[in-house]
Amino acid sequence: MDSETSSWKGRVAIVTGGSSGIGRAVAEAIASGGGRVVVTGRDRKRLDGLHTFGGAIAPVQADSADPGSAARIVAAAIERWGRLDLLVNNAGAGRPLPIEAYDAKSVAEVCAVNLVAPSLLVKEARAALRASRGAIVNVGTALSRGAAPGLAHCAATKAALEHLTRSWAVELAAEGIRVNAVSPGPVKTGALTGMMGLSEEEARVVEEKEAAEIPLGRRGRTDDVVPWILRLGHPENEWITGQVLTVDGGWTLRR
Repeated sequence: MDSETSSWKGRVAIVTGGSSGIGRAVAEAIASGGGRVVVTGRDRKRLDGLHTFGGAIAPVQADSADPGSAARIVAAAIERWGRLDLLVNNAGAGRPLPIEAYDAKSVAEVCAVNLVAPSLLVKEARAALRASRGAIVNVGTALSRGAAPGLAHCAATKAALEHLTRSWAVELAAEGIRVNAVSPGPVKTGALTGMMGLSEEEARVVEEKEAAEIPLGRRGRTDDVVPWILRLGHPENEWITGQVLTVDGGWTLRR
């Protein structure tokens, strides 16, 4: 990981959903390597709590479900630093939802964050990424590898994002833009009690169950996933595109 974290000087990234978890860890790694990062999130308090590395991280409060946010996010990077080298579509949505609780609004919200938002960001970022011969890394989920009772729409939309990864890789290759994805397994990020709305006790039960299912014997940490996002997003790896890398400790092998 050393080369990927130490040679971001002069490069600019956007990381959506970067106020916590994997997104925050990616942003901090790029900033500590000399890069500049626009980080988005809905929670103003969490954004204000970011270590900005002397201004290398610029927090932008934005709701990924808002279609109008994409242009504003890309403009924040271009207006501040004049370029864009990497787009990390990390923001995600997906609360537990059994079939009897389905309603149009809940399903649409998951689609808005997991599908519409990355699509619009790719559209808005395209020209800047073309100019820099930059990269896009989409963050999926290992849930997309099998059935996901109660989280079907989260898994389905992330599976669709993986398909978009491959399609965009072909469509943007002639412009020098690479597109890859990383799909993590169970990682300690706070998503269970945050995005998914579980209680502390419910989250503990889920964590214990997942840990028991993982062949390598533990749930993941952000530093198990971040290096792969950085590698796929770094220009040194200029001949890798259209790939979806599952980083899950072998979890999906038992699902």
